[in-house]
Amino acid sequence: MSKVAKKVVKAVVKRSGVAKVNHGNRLETFIPSGKAVAGPPLGPQLGQKNINIAAFCKEFNERTKEYKEGIPLPCRVTVNNDRTFDLVINQPPVTYFLKQAAGIQRAAMKPTHEVAGKVTLKHVYEIAKIKQQDPTQCFLSLETICKQVISIARTCGIEVVPKLDAQEYGKFLEQRKLIVEEELKDLQAKKEARMLRTA
Repeated sequence: MSKVAKKVVKAVVKRSGVAKVNHGNRLETFIPSGKAVAGPPLGPQLGQKNINIAAFCKEFNERTKEYKEGIPLPCRVTVNNDRTFDLVINQPPVTYFLKQAAGIQRAAMKPTHEVAGKVTLKHVYEIAKIKQQDPTQCFLSLETICKQVISIARTCGIEVVPKLDAQEYGKFLEQRKLIVEEELKDLQAKKEARMLRTA
């Protein structure tokens, strides 16, 4: 926009009494580790908060270089008046750890009716120990966090068992892979049918 156009917009806003939209000074989002870039969707979100995008991306990528690239990390950004920011990076979400422990890519489409994977109580305990490091979880007991992890596993369709046999679980994962492929084909067919109806 040219300088003249900006002055006209300011004058119209002053006359009409329309206030400028305040987006607040906090931003909560998931950013893949090591992949913060100025492009969408992160760039526009930071631009609305008036944050130096290049500096943010550089700091985030530097602080997350010890993580495997692409892991979704929950982040909280607080913007100060002088355009500086405070960045809090939490551990990856519980669902990420559960899917990694179960060896699956997708959670169940119908969590209460099908089992997408299985994890042991030891997996639950280890995930709870990692999540206890988060600022939001540090005051909770390990037992409470374990119960939360088990609850989240249930909503993902992941069964918590005392022990797992590697061979049986390998067969289960092969069967599950075929089921997931069929579900994806059904979803694709439904999408195509919907597209044909609207066209």
